Amino acid sequence: MRPKPDQPLAEKTLKVWKIVTALSSILLVIFPAAYWGARFIFALPVWPLFVIIAIILLLAFINIFIIQKLQWSRWRYKIYENEIELMYGVFVVRRVIIPMIRVQHVDTKQGPILRHYDLATVTVSTAATTHEIPGLTLENADSLRDHIAQLAREADPDE
Repeated sequence: MRPKPDQPLAEKTLKVWKIVTALSSILLVIFPAAYWGARFIFALPVWPLFVIIAIILLLAFINIFIIQKLQWSRWRYKIYENEIELMYGVFVVRRVIIPMIRVQHVDTKQGPILRHYDLATVTVSTAATTHEIPGLTLENADSLRDHIAQLAREADPDE
């Protein structure tokens, strides 16, 4: 049996994921606001509004403080000479192997929150799809991008 990948994401990634999840949870305020507005049109009772708010707060808490921690702790990657292995997932853990010969393009990207924390995401593009290694320190992401690109060039039989 193949050993699991052993390279973790940067610790600051967990903080970034919690911030992004909290910001997206704020969008859930639409549901109690819609119910509150509908109360005036359809004379609905007040108590379901409090139930909706409680459910949203509970789901946001679980997602921010439990799910994100599990996701971060299970995310691993490993770069081999001939392939890239990714392992991620909370309830369903996926292990993906990307042959170097299939790699067409390697890039790094940063959004504003990642940039604030000096983190970046490495994207590995193949003909079929794009895979991401999120939440790496900027230095690690740059060196990993260059390393994968070099290995992909060496694996290409046309060169």
